[in-house]
Amino acid sequence: MPALAARSCRQATAFGLRLRAFPHHLADMKALLAILAGLLLPGAAFAAGEVLIVADEILAMEVLAAKLKAQEGVVSRIVTQTNMPADLAAFAAVAVYIHRDLSAVAERALIQYTEAGGKLIALHHSISSGKRKNKDWFRFLGVSLPEGDFSQGGYKWTEGVTLDIVNLAPDHFITTHKVSYPERIAFKTSASAGEEKAMPGFTLRDSEVYLNHVLAEARTLLLGLRYTDAKSGQVYMQSHAGWVKPSGKGWIIYLLPGHSVRDFENLAYGRIVLNAVIWKP
Repeated sequence: MPALAARSCRQATAFGLRLRAFPHHLADMKALLAILAGLLLPGAAFAAGEVLIVADEILAMEVLAAKLKAQEGVVSRIVTQTNMPADLAAFAAVAVYIHRDLSAVAERALIQYTEAGGKLIALHHSISSGKRKNKDWFRFLGVSLPEGDFSQGGYKWTEGVTLDIVNLAPDHFITTHKVSYPERIAFKTSASAGEEKAMPGFTLRDSEVYLNHVLAEARTLLLGLRYTDAKSGQVYMQSHAGWVKPSGKGWIIYLLPGHSVRDFENLAYGRIVLNAVIWKP
């Protein structure tokens, strides 16, 4: 390393002499700046503004990463939780897409990153029954999944379903920026006195629904879900399909859809996820 630094300094000096002789020589200027950048940032591992995606199902996240690059020019890095960088502080956002167990080490790192001022995008099965055994995860997210019979309010998941998603936040950047909703979906909230209202939305097919999330504290609701059980014909309308809340100095954004690549390929939902990544609180 000392030899490399000495060589870089000699190169910089040489270019400096050439620049004095040819002050308008653009190529020399660019070369000098490149050398100086190498001296100042010899250990830079990632670009400023880079996004980290922590996942155990990679294909869907490759779709997300490609959309980020193509539509927003955002560079992202996909890693498993065992390969997370030791320090997350420099990442502009961290997205989590972990289906199986969330390790205690990753749990602690993600919580610390967020509460220190980071922006965490928790996707789909970031809230699932398998995370109940984590010590702090649900407390951090401010949610619970009640155990017991579904008819009595217990948590339930069903895959391979058709799921309608509606926009509950018509003035929020995440749900509106460049988002085109192709449908009007009948939906009622707990504050609508039992009356359904046609709301902007979209439909996901062969997806997965999570019912009876309990939100333990106030937050901004972004998306609601409408699901009709194929066997009973019962219609469920719940308001936890997307939300945002502060946590310490940072923010958590949760988005329920994401069962497969197909969900992220949906134009409306794909755009909403991009908005969550680039949103500036």
